[in-house]
Amino acid sequence: MTTYTGGCQCGAIRFRVRAMLKDSSICHCRMCQKAFGAYYAPLVSVRGAEFEWTRGERKLFRSSNFVERGFCGACGTPLTYEAPDGMAIAAGAFDDPSALPPVIQFGAEGKIGFVDHLHLLPVRATAEDAEAAPFVLDIVSYQHPDHDTVAWPSGASS
Repeated sequence: MTTYTGGCQCGAIRFRVRAMLKDSSICHCRMCQKAFGAYYAPLVSVRGAEFEWTRGERKLFRSSNFVERGFCGACGTPLTYEAPDGMAIAAGAFDDPSALPPVIQFGAEGKIGFVDHLHLLPVRATAEDAEAAPFVLDIVSYQHPDHDTVAWPSGASS
């Protein structure tokens, strides 16, 4: 059994999962696109896993007659897809999303055509934008780090 941790970008909500997670997916349906504000939603099923919220409480939005979407009320990070058949966590909310590669795509009828060609776009590192946007060299992240902390922000009580 493997332990995975994660949470929202501000650190108000954290979670822990103990399981061998293998049901990672991408959903292209329009509801998921809107819920994530993206071309698709990367999700990891935690159905049957030992799951616990370790900090904070998510807000819920009922996006259909069967589904609720969990998110952080403080920073807005999308966190969950909750349906009668179980819960899935937003892949990007895990501290190490690279450990959970997708194995299937759902909602293909809503797939935006150019998604299949994203890997063909030119690629630049953040520092390469410095000439056009010099502030990128001085960015200080206020996001929660990709690991559990006793308190967040630093020095706050749990």
